[in-house]
Amino acid sequence: MTERPGFASDNHAGVHPVVMEAVVAANEGHAAAYGGDPWTARTVQRFREHFGAAARAFPVFNGTAANVLCLETLTQPWQAVVCARTAHLHVDECGAPERAGRKLLIVDTPDGRLTPELVEPLLVRIGDEHVVQPRVVSITQSTELGTVYTPDAIAALAQWAHAHGLLLHVDGARLCNAAAGLGVPLRALTTDAGVDAVSFGATKNGAMGAEAVVLLRDDVGDGFRYRRKQAMQLGSKMRYISAQLEALLSHDLWRRNAEHSNAMARRLADGVRDIDGVRITQPVEANVVFAIVDPAVTERLQQDWPFYVWDEHTGEVRWMAAWDTTPEDVDAFAADVRTAVR
Repeated sequence: MTERPGFASDNHAGVHPVVMEAVVAANEGHAAAYGGDPWTARTVQRFREHFGAAARAFPVFNGTAANVLCLETLTQPWQAVVCARTAHLHVDECGAPERAGRKLLIVDTPDGRLTPELVEPLLVRIGDEHVVQPRVVSITQSTELGTVYTPDAIAALAQWAHAHGLLLHVDGARLCNAAAGLGVPLRALTTDAGVDAVSFGATKNGAMGAEAVVLLRDDVGDGFRYRRKQAMQLGSKMRYISAQLEALLSHDLWRRNAEHSNAMARRLADGVRDIDGVRITQPVEANVVFAIVDPAVTERLQQDWPFYVWDEHTGEVRWMAAWDTTPEDVDAFAADVRTAVR
């Protein structure tokens, strides 16, 4: 039995029909294994169309693997990765980067976004063999707080990072939502801004289970295909992963899905903004609303609506919209919020 549509996570949503049709179509007959199939070839080309001719895309099974493989290929074991304290890398990867031997250097941010000014204090004891050496700055787009980096902000961070011998990685679990929210192409937030590598997320935007490592510079990621195999992320029947990515990256389906989920988050924010006892805590720039409500209200709402408490200490909750969230879902939930706070 499926649960009631709620606002817990865009991972709770099903697969977009176009993506599912693409998987079914890929199931006809035999095809070469391990990425030697036509679907993977076309998917690699789709990534080049969206990210530039130099982009090298490698489909993988999940976002944790995409993130860790990116960081591994950009660093040596004695080097570190700088990220925000709220970053998925730090909070929700169960220590996977550390298991891979990559230390995380954590930065406190007011809104989930890193800046050169926030990162610079970590550049100390450079060249000291006793100290792990910063090598990669990793940003999340959109951030875990639902905020987005503009192209100019990313370009400034990339320029600063490169000037200090660092590389810039984008955890793009919701890169599509950020690009849709800003009305820009995917490359504007990555290649054109000077990003070196991207973990491209598709599962949260209508796929069944498909992510990709996208390397944007010729001088990074040497031997990556071997690294992917060692990490147990080389799919034997890769056509099914690639078919999902190809479907999303064709005919702007990625953008339409993201625009819809973003719009549903804005609709929800507008529907609860004037309710006494509800305080929206972050700008609604992607597909999520953060708000502080009384814990008793949260408990009442969660009896009927799935969603997560973000901060148990403050009562902050997270309401996430998905590609299949309907206006009726939003309006019904907003009405229940209004009733619950009385």
